[in-house]
Amino acid sequence: MPAWQWQFILGAPMQVNKQLLGIVVVAACLRLLHISDPVLEWHSFRQADTASVTYEYFKHGVDILHPQFHDLSNIASGKDNLPGYRMVEFPWIHAVLASILRVFPQVPLVAISRLFTVVFSLVTLVSLYFFVKLFSGKTTALLAAATFAVLPYAVFYSRVILPDPVMVALSTASLTFFAYWLAKNHWWQYAASFAFLALAALTKPFALFLTPIYLALLLVQGIERKLRWHHLLWSLLLPISVLPLWWWRHWITQFPSGIPASDWLYNGPINDKPVRLRPVWFRWLGYERLIKLILGYAGALLLSPTILGWKKLQRAELLVYGSWWLSIGLYFVVIARGNIQHDYYQILVVPIVCISVARGTWLLFQWLKLRLKQSHALLIVGSLYLLMLLFSYNLIKEYYKINHWEHLRAGERVQALVPENGLVIAPAFGDTSFLLQTKRRGWPIGFEIDKKIAAGAQYYVTTSYDDEARLLESQYETLEKTPEYLILNLQNPL
Repeated sequence: MPAWQWQFILGAPMQVNKQLLGIVVVAACLRLLHISDPVLEWHSFRQADTASVTYEYFKHGVDILHPQFHDLSNIASGKDNLPGYRMVEFPWIHAVLASILRVFPQVPLVAISRLFTVVFSLVTLVSLYFFVKLFSGKTTALLAAATFAVLPYAVFYSRVILPDPVMVALSTASLTFFAYWLAKNHWWQYAASFAFLALAALTKPFALFLTPIYLALLLVQGIERKLRWHHLLWSLLLPISVLPLWWWRHWITQFPSGIPASDWLYNGPINDKPVRLRPVWFRWLGYERLIKLILGYAGALLLSPTILGWKKLQRAELLVYGSWWLSIGLYFVVIARGNIQHDYYQILVVPIVCISVARGTWLLFQWLKLRLKQSHALLIVGSLYLLMLLFSYNLIKEYYKINHWEHLRAGERVQALVPENGLVIAPAFGDTSFLLQTKRRGWPIGFEIDKKIAAGAQYYVTTSYDDEARLLESQYETLEKTPEYLILNLQNPL
């Protein structure tokens, strides 16, 4: 949404902010790089599961209450899932994208799915700007928006096919509208905040960890003696926004085979020991993810003035930003193993990291300016900022790499040789990204081939010419064999 529209909706003067628009353009350009890359990059397995639901909707029609995907195995839930149910987040994103694709089938599914995420990431950027501007002023707001625009971790995860970036966009927008509703008292701002919160929770319930920020916003308004009675009354109704999530969670219990096991997310063990608040927890979340991956080491020096110089923060900043960090702390503690296991879980952390880096950068510059020439202070701060981006990018650049182009080429041949309704075994140690390249439903793992054939498996495709492949090749018709892949027809034994 363009900046001038946000300013109109939030009740601010209708004056286009050229600096913000410039940041939005830069952010969009960075996120459009690799927009057409196949789903074979970092965390392709999770992206493939998401894209797979969209493809099934596109192919068979949108049945929003019964989302299905390519994987028919029991890997995710521990139960046989021959209908291929995918009962995780409410599939409104998949339904929207599939509806567009059914009207414009020539549009590539992967590209439009990535573009959808990019657009919502820009919503996060603009929301951050207006939120921070309300508490810390325009300069810090621009720095926060710029940091989100160029931070390598934020850039990569702003163009993936996952629900998390959309959830973050909706959550940040909800917080922004809520803050402006308290400040400007326009009823549509509350309505927007309520709607975005409901949709954010429905997209992924991790959005609910941000609840302390709403309480902090109310507290700030009360301390400043600007809290009206109806603000408190309507705020008490915000929990109603969770009802759609409650309904969806109740609905999916009817399809246990489609619900992935999730107990391990909370405090699943490593080496038979629970991880929460143990040294491994601090190392992975504090050092490996926050300091090293997201902040590129140098960014920690820019963030630290926000913490060390907390006395320099205004009371509203301290309460609001502090509550945001408290929310993230709760998220890390509760979803302990999930956050350690997968770095995309830290997408929720990015907004407050960008805010804190922006505020710390400004505080550090002001402190140095009192002791050095302004140009020298700017050089030091700018160098740290640039080092943050370079060190982080040095790690993140590996995320874009496609390590298995042979999966794409084998998948294309499966599409040419296998009927659309054919069921395929595509062994990749449970990674469904290979299965997605075939655009066929089936199993992303080998072993127990006879049982899979009995369950309906008709074809076998592999890029690993291992013992299993050699044995099956000697037993079934070969459709195509190259140095890269082998495709067998399991319906025709030799």
